[in-house]
Amino acid sequence: MKLLKLLAVLLACLVWSEAGFAHHVLGRPSYSLGEDSNTPPGMQIDTQIGNYFVTYMIFPAFPKAGERGRVNLYATRLDNGKALTGQVAFKVRDDVMFGDNNEEVLGTQSPDDSVFRQGFVFSGDGKYIITAEFTADGEPYSIDFPLRIGPPNSIGPIGFAVGAILIVLIGVNLIQRKRLLHTKIRRAHEETSR
Repeated sequence: MKLLKLLAVLLACLVWSEAGFAHHVLGRPSYSLGEDSNTPPGMQIDTQIGNYFVTYMIFPAFPKAGERGRVNLYATRLDNGKALTGQVAFKVRDDVMFGDNNEEVLGTQSPDDSVFRQGFVFSGDGKYIITAEFTADGEPYSIDFPLRIGPPNSIGPIGFAVGAILIVLIGVNLIQRKRLLHTKIRRAHEETSR
């Protein structure tokens, strides 16, 4: 019986000591992570354009207004897998269907270990389009990528559509009730007048 108690105490100590090391296994705390950290991107898009396969990433995972963020672009040739050399120009504009679409230049970047990195800071929340432009083999390339700064709108187009449908259904229901009530009143009036 003493041996069983001793084994239980040793097992409890072993489990408790492993839990104590978990903080060190997980690495650094989240408050020390920034846009240059090795955190996963908020968005990663892979696309093919012309003779190139392009990977595009946005850091941090949820960019906010007034905070630094970064766009990474990596492009390789489809035929031989060589990385793009030269420079890539990054531009940004509002993602609006109608209205003013002023385009601003974020910067022009040379590759750093075959990756083109462009930092950004947006003053306001919203939806934007980032354009990456480069020239390779005498041909111009232009790629547009979406970027959301801040939280999404609580009611989007689907929410508006559902709300409109609900308003129409409630309106039809009220009209039908009113007709039914008038019909009942008319029948009751006809029965009393006979």
